[in-house]
Amino acid sequence: MKILVADDEPVTRTTLVAMLKKWHYEVVAANDGDAAWAELQRPDAPALAIVDWNMPGLNGDEICRRARAELGQRPLHIILLTAKSALEDKVSGLSAGADDFLTKPFNSAELRARLRVGERVVSLQKELQDRVIQLEEALAKVKELQGLLPICACCKKIRDVKGYWTQLEVYLSHHSKAEFTHTYCKECADKFLRELKLDR
Repeated sequence: MKILVADDEPVTRTTLVAMLKKWHYEVVAANDGDAAWAELQRPDAPALAIVDWNMPGLNGDEICRRARAELGQRPLHIILLTAKSALEDKVSGLSAGADDFLTKPFNSAELRARLRVGERVVSLQKELQDRVIQLEEALAKVKELQGLLPICACCKKIRDVKGYWTQLEVYLSHHSKAEFTHTYCKECADKFLRELKLDR
């Protein structure tokens, strides 16, 4: 999974990058808030981010606010990294839109555990988005089948939205999961047998 590390302190940034690569993350590094925000706006932006609170340009809490306001429902888990440890600071960071809070100096085992939580959250968000897309597609098909369908009074073909006439079973198989097997109803079977006898 791709992860953004944003910290203006070279030692912390280098340590984090080395640690994350060892844990097999694809790491994108930024040395200030503006560069971090630019990375988060890219189409292939990371879904995980470790962002320092105090940086040149945008601060970490400002990045959180912008991400929640401007990046829509895209899955993004942000861990705010800071030397601040007071309860009101944690509340402030979480209120700004951070998903988690880690105090410097951080413990590597704790960081890894928090990142695993972030991965699970992002995976669930992506799965939920996929389900929503599937439901919207299914709803669109249902709506299409609920409308008025022009049907030929003679041959029973259906006219589709492009104006083409299609066999009823073909139309329904394209717009639903229904499968067809052909047989005769009693009336048609009796009629067929009568005609067969007359031909003899």
